[in-house]
Amino acid sequence: MSVSNPNRVLGITTREFWHNISHPTDASLGKAILTILVFAESLVCIFWIFTLSGLGEGYALMAAVPYAYVILSYASLLIFYRTKKFEYFTFTQLVMLLVMPFFMQWAIGGYEASSGMAIWAILSPIGALMILGTKQSTPWFILFAFLAGLSWKLNYLFAGNSLPIPSHIKDTFFLMNIMGTACILYAVMRYFQSQKERTLHELELEQARSEKLLLNILPKSIASRLKDNDMRIADSHEAVTILFADIVDFTKMTATMPPAELVDLLSQLFSRFDHLADQYGLEKIKTIGDGYMVVGGAPVYLDDHANVIAQLALQMQEELELFNQQIGKQLQMRIGISSGPVVAGVIGTSKFAYDIWGDPVNMASRMEKNGLPGTIQVSECTYNLLKTQHTFESRGPIPIKGKGDVNTYFLKS
Repeated sequence: MSVSNPNRVLGITTREFWHNISHPTDASLGKAILTILVFAESLVCIFWIFTLSGLGEGYALMAAVPYAYVILSYASLLIFYRTKKFEYFTFTQLVMLLVMPFFMQWAIGGYEASSGMAIWAILSPIGALMILGTKQSTPWFILFAFLAGLSWKLNYLFAGNSLPIPSHIKDTFFLMNIMGTACILYAVMRYFQSQKERTLHELELEQARSEKLLLNILPKSIASRLKDNDMRIADSHEAVTILFADIVDFTKMTATMPPAELVDLLSQLFSRFDHLADQYGLEKIKTIGDGYMVVGGAPVYLDDHANVIAQLALQMQEELELFNQQIGKQLQMRIGISSGPVVAGVIGTSKFAYDIWGDPVNMASRMEKNGLPGTIQVSECTYNLLKTQHTFESRGPIPIKGKGDVNTYFLKS
């Protein structure tokens, strides 16, 4: 990076810099915090330079310490922007933040003369804590404690060689040391906390999106069990009713309709069916091409599962008629229904899905495949559950693969 533009190098007045400060990434958060610390400490050093220089030539050594800090600090900043070695920049800045206040205190004449100027060094372990983490910040705090103890132990030496500091300057130093460190610590911690809250909020939004996506794949009760680390889900349901539906002559439609139009048609129709299934408290298992599969009674028990599925089937026929009127087509469906015990669970670890297995599933599929266009065909088991609640028309025995001749019925209303 060229250093010909100081605003670009220092990163203080550029739009990119302020964007990184207000919306830092994980990588730039530490840089932002360290930049704030360095900038704030530099302002304080400038105050010290002018204050001490104004006391006379004898105080030049005292003023040289913050002056050297400013030069070395921004020199390391330039090196960082040239080399992009953030670890080097962090180390050098934390070292200077740690030792400079102690050197200042020693040069001025100890605790009393400097009004405890070494308190500024606490910015080093605090900065290390926020940038490097808890483990790596511990040595920095130990060094701070060691230098503080050393200053206390040798304070008599520094005080014995000190130049007189006017009382109003001491009072100013005291105010600067207390309020300055407090303001900087509060500003940095507040910034750190605001970024933490922003990150947590983004995580909550991402978690909500993930949960919404999970609920689009799995039933709510199953998704909750997976989140509770119940990785093996296999349940037995003694009484459920399964519905299969597909569009008549769909294969012919695929040869005559543009792909986008075909997908849009299925999406619109099946979205309506999804809405109906939700209204009735039923669980859509899957769609396979133009096939639509719903279950009542799993994974959540439903006492009148057969009746609710029957109502859904009748409602689906009405919805299809309305859909045909809106799009100007004459689509027809075959619907098959059967009832009985099944096993349900989640299969796979990649692109996993909730599914059900059992003889009623196969029978419902056969009812649909061997049905007539525009009809709802049910097995004898489902008929026996619903014959007192709905109107049926007997179709008589029909050959079913793997079952022989079985009695089937058309649900009329």
